[in-house]
Amino acid sequence: MVQEKKRKICFIITSRNHYARSKLILNELKRRNNVELQIIVGASALLSNYGDVSSFLKKDGFKHDFKIAMAVEGGSSLAMAKTTGIGVTEFATAFYNLEPDLVVVRGDRYEILSAAVAAAYLNIPLAHIEGGDVTGSIDESVRHAVTKLAHIHFATNKRSKDRILRMGEDPKYIFNFGCPELELIFKNKYKVSGEFRGVGNVININKPYLMIIQHSVTSEIDRNRDNITKTLQAVHELNIPTIWFWPNIDAGTDEISKGIRIFREQNNPENIYFIKNMPAEEFIGLLKKSLCLVGNSSSGIKECSYLGVPVVNIGSRQDGRMRAKNVMDTDYDKQHIKLAIERQIRRGRYEPSNIYFQKDTSRKIAQVLARTNLYTQKKFYDV
Repeated sequence: MVQEKKRKICFIITSRNHYARSKLILNELKRRNNVELQIIVGASALLSNYGDVSSFLKKDGFKHDFKIAMAVEGGSSLAMAKTTGIGVTEFATAFYNLEPDLVVVRGDRYEILSAAVAAAYLNIPLAHIEGGDVTGSIDESVRHAVTKLAHIHFATNKRSKDRILRMGEDPKYIFNFGCPELELIFKNKYKVSGEFRGVGNVININKPYLMIIQHSVTSEIDRNRDNITKTLQAVHELNIPTIWFWPNIDAGTDEISKGIRIFREQNNPENIYFIKNMPAEEFIGLLKKSLCLVGNSSSGIKECSYLGVPVVNIGSRQDGRMRAKNVMDTDYDKQHIKLAIERQIRRGRYEPSNIYFQKDTSRKIAQVLARTNLYTQKKFYDV
C-alpha cells in the first residue's frame, strides 16, 4: 500500500493578532496525518513590544520552522515600504529552504504582501484568509493585491466572496467559511486573570470599564497625533475606568505613541491603564466584560459583533467594512466621541450577530488546505 505523501503547508505569522486568529486552524492542520505543518514567524511577531509570538507558540505546543527579522521600526511610510522589501527577500530564502507545497497568509498587512510576492515568483500556490473585505486605508490595496496573487481564497462573509468573484478569481477556489476568530470565542468561555501588566493605575475589572484600541491610519499620517489626542481627552473627561491598548506597528504609530506618552505625563489620567499586549484568551475575556470598545480596531467590527459589545468606531480606518448594529461611527471631534460613548453605554449590550460567524470554520479551512488540488498558473475568470 502506497503511503500518501504529506502536503507541506507553510503558515505565515507576522503579528500577535495573526497568531491569535489562526490558532484553531493551526491546531486542525497539526492533527491531520496528511499534513506537514510549517510555521514562519516574522516582523512584529518577533518584537517584545508587540507581543513576541514565539513564546505563545511554544506554550501552545507549536514550533516555528523559520524566523524572519524584517521589521524596520520608525513608524513611517518609508519603514513600511522598506519592511515589505526586506520581507520579499527573506521569505524567498525561507521558502527556498523549506520547499512548501502551499503557503497560507491572512489579512491585509504589508508584511504578508512580502510573503505573497515571494511565493508567487517561486511558483508556490498561495492561500489567503480574509480576502474581499474593504477598509479605509492602504490595507485594502494590500488585501486586494494578495487576492490577485493567491490561488485559494477564504472569505469571511458573502459580500467579500462576491467581491473576490468580481476580481476574476476562479469560483471553485473561493470559500465562505466565516471568521476563525469568532470560532475561537464560540468554543471557549474565556475569563480574565487580572494579572496583566501595564502602566498607570490598575483598573478593577470587576467593575464597569471601557476598552480603547486606536491604531494609526496610514493615509492620514499628518493627523494621527491630533486624532489620538482627541480620543484621550474625551476618555479622560468621561472619567470612566479604561483599559487602553498600545497601537500596532503601522506607519504613524510613533506619533500615536508619542501623543499617548505626552498626554500621560501632562495629565496623569487616573482612570486610564495602558497595556502593550496580552494573550488572546485574556483579551477576549476583557472584551466580553467591557462596557464599550472605542477606537478603530477590526475587533469592534468582528469580535464585538458576535459578543454584542457596544462599539464606538472613530474615523476612516474601518470604512466600508460590513458591520452589525452594535457599531456607532463618529469623527475625531472630542465632543462627538464623548457623546457616542455615553450613548452606547446607555444602550448597553446588543443582540449578538452572526454576520461573520459560522460553525466549524477552522476544520473546513484545514480540510480545503489539505485536500484541494493545487495549481500554479492563474488565469482571469470571466463571470
